Amino acid sequence: MKLIAWNRNRLDELVALWNKELAVDFPMREELFQQNSFDDVNVSNNSSYMAVDDQDYVIGFVVTKRWQEKIGVQMDPKRGWIQVLLVDSAHRGKGIGTKLLKRAEADLQGNGIEEVQLAGDPFHYFSGIPDQYQATQKWVEKHGYDKRIDTYDLLNHLDKKYDLPEDESVTFSILKKEEEADLISFLVKCFPGRWVYETMKYFEMAGDGREFVVAKKEGRIIGFCRINDSQSPFIAQNVYWSPLFGQEVGGIGPLGIDPEQQKQGYGLAIVQAAMVYLQRRHIETIIIDWTILVDFYQKLDFNPWKKYGVYLKNIT
Repeated sequence: MKLIAWNRNRLDELVALWNKELAVDFPMREELFQQNSFDDVNVSNNSSYMAVDDQDYVIGFVVTKRWQEKIGVQMDPKRGWIQVLLVDSAHRGKGIGTKLLKRAEADLQGNGIEEVQLAGDPFHYFSGIPDQYQATQKWVEKHGYDKRIDTYDLLNHLDKKYDLPEDESVTFSILKKEEEADLISFLVKCFPGRWVYETMKYFEMAGDGREFVVAKKEGRIIGFCRINDSQSPFIAQNVYWSPLFGQEVGGIGPLGIDPEQQKQGYGLAIVQAAMVYLQRRHIETIIIDWTILVDFYQKLDFNPWKKYGVYLKNIT
């Protein structure tokens, strides 16, 4: 076994290995893998590796990321991510995963990274380690990673029809392309950081506004909710695993209400509005990813689907 450099020419082998090991829970598409693990500018190519056997077949890989965007958004330059680390089950127990992990950590540290998070990266697959992979969680704990929190993906199969909320104080609508600057200004003011970045990337990737529901009060944006479906300009996080379903799948999130306007029911209302707009697009199942607000979303019939443990490690 040897480690070789990260190379998109091995895309089909990498996806085949992923699906051999994970397709039952997380079916991978080549388009998605290329989008998240090669095209994302934050992929740390000099600290991502493939493990190959004596016949040069890929038997494992690790993908790492660090903040390299030139876009005008501040993210922690000292935090790195291991997006995914996977070893062929036929080759486990030989130290391959440990070699991939230690090499990735050492190279990230060489690039100025002080803390590593497992998953949760820009253009991530998971918010943490899926809870059904208990052996993996125990393995990373042995390698010094601490679990900070549990997060959830939620599911609603839309067994009933939802109506737009009735509230004379606010209006709900799909964002128009000419309102792009207004939305970004709102996010910069109220939710600086990752959500600003993701929204700017959305418009950079030819988004026209149809993926955002906005709440307005006196003509001013006071809240937003992202929605996704198969027609979105790129594969968004809450529809990654739509091949598991034999029906049209949509996604909701992230969302936020201006802190000065909170505690008035607008948060739940904008989620309901988002559900209505997705139903109008003939969506039959909605997924909300990466949340801890299980009780909040259960008010609109969402229930836990997948659970993740968020793990981090200081490598200084």
